[in-house]
Amino acid sequence: MEVIEILREASNRIYENVKDLAGTENAAGDFGVGAGGDISRNIDIIAEKTVLDYLREVNFECVVLGEECGRVELSNNPKGFIIMDAIDGSANAVRGVPFFCSSLAFAVENKLSSVTDGVITNLSNGEMYWASKGNGSFFNNKQIKVHSKDPIYKIIGINTSGASADLMRRLHPIFEKHDHIRHFGANALEMALFARGLMDIFIDLRNKIRIQDIAAGYLIVKESGGLLLDSYLKPLDADLSYETRVSFVAAANQEILDEIMSQIDS
Repeated sequence: MEVIEILREASNRIYENVKDLAGTENAAGDFGVGAGGDISRNIDIIAEKTVLDYLREVNFECVVLGEECGRVELSNNPKGFIIMDAIDGSANAVRGVPFFCSSLAFAVENKLSSVTDGVITNLSNGEMYWASKGNGSFFNNKQIKVHSKDPIYKIIGINTSGASADLMRRLHPIFEKHDHIRHFGANALEMALFARGLMDIFIDLRNKIRIQDIAAGYLIVKESGGLLLDSYLKPLDADLSYETRVSFVAAANQEILDEIMSQIDS
């Protein structure tokens, strides 16, 4: 099996195992702090176990870097890394807000730029976004591209959860000048929506995002023709360490990147 097919099947299995859990008492629970630093919930544990069980079933030789389980070595001779956030948007999932997803990516080296395959599945409805390096990005079975025309409504995504007062001050001109600013609570799925052309730019400058949150979205955005940059507006890259935190900007084109980023106060 190709790597992308393994990731897609693992994502499908997550969906089947958690689709009826969201918003129920069984979704919650406190299983301690996971490797990514957040409290692990029951729905997180079930989703991760689903992936690990499947990878063992197909004997896929890899190292898993999970949001909750941490580093799990499934081979002494791994082909690469599975970067897993089995439930992105756990707070939404626990409360029953229908915006949460799974994010699975495969990297051949210890760098974000070495990701070759990525899958993001909307776990509220089973819709799947996926990409393999050099082959484009897809929504279910239809190829997708970032929005290329002048939009009727400019949709700007900004994640400000837990942002500092200084960052909010810097971002204030964007909020003041634009009427359609969005954040839904699951970065990976928002990156997928951006890649599909449903947002024009997505900004997260909090320096809080873990690699597990964006590894699949990284490839899906790039394969859909989007720009993906760090806070210095250089091509985004990072190692796969659990200590690594990044900021990023995903933009449909240079024009909107220049327009919106010029409005951020220094």
